[in-house]
Amino acid sequence: MTKKDEKGSNLDIPVSRLAESYKEKVVPALMERFQYKNIMMVPKLTKISINIGVGEAASEPKLLETAMQELAQITGQKPQIRKARKAISNFKLREGQPIGCRVTLRKKYMYEFLDRFVTLAVPRIRDFRGLSNTSFDGRGNYTLGIREQIIFPEIDIDKVPRIQGMDISFVTTARTDEEAFALLSELGMPFKKKNN
Repeated sequence: MTKKDEKGSNLDIPVSRLAESYKEKVVPALMERFQYKNIMMVPKLTKISINIGVGEAASEPKLLETAMQELAQITGQKPQIRKARKAISNFKLREGQPIGCRVTLRKKYMYEFLDRFVTLAVPRIRDFRGLSNTSFDGRGNYTLGIREQIIFPEIDIDKVPRIQGMDISFVTTARTDEEAFALLSELGMPFKKKNN
């Protein structure tokens, strides 16, 4: 059981710096820019999903274990194993065979991860010129691929047996890509400058 203060809120859950920034700065900025009449119309981030596909796990099961350990270190949550849905003989893949892992972050964990991603991991990307601003899906969600897991400070480079990438999806309540772009930009995502 968690302790509560006089107001009834939990004492052991610190509010993320980015969550506070969303309420204090991002919401008013988006309301002004898109002329929302109600605060509930302002788009918000609902979840972040991180996925690592390990195709070679069919022949080397240890690779999946290390990927799961690294993903757990990066996110602070235990990853879920993803299994093959179809058998593909060319890839020596059978249905139900473990081939990847994923973690879905919500609420405070999501904001903590986004804060660490933007402030610590993204600046460590080699030859970084900004995140692609064309990776929106048309419904306000954004997905990007990371080539190396070593950009995260939680990963010890000396203990990494193999460099591998991951996909990170940012799911928002935005109805258009323009709203999602504005939301993520306000949250600190360093997108490439649009060429006019």
